[in-house]
Amino acid sequence: MKPVEIYTTPICGYCTAAKRLLKKKGIEFTEYNVMMSPAKRTEMTQRSNGGRTVPQIFIDGKPIGGCDDLFDLEGDDRLDKMLA
Repeated sequence: MKPVEIYTTPICGYCTAAKRLLKKKGIEFTEYNVMMSPAKRTEMTQRSNGGRTVPQIFIDGKPIGGCDDLFDLEGDDRLDKMLA
């Protein structure tokens, strides 16, 4: 399975929803709290081509967007294919 990374804040409902979906599917991920680390927020913005909102989700180092994008991938049966 390809690595998944998610940039979050602890007060973000969308972050919680995205992590819940990943956990429900048994997908391990690395989480970065951008609220506690300004350097991680800068890194997130650079990696996501300017994305400043959380969550920002990456699969195999590629940005896929945020929570809505993750759920769209799941709804279209594309998430599992991306992770394979």
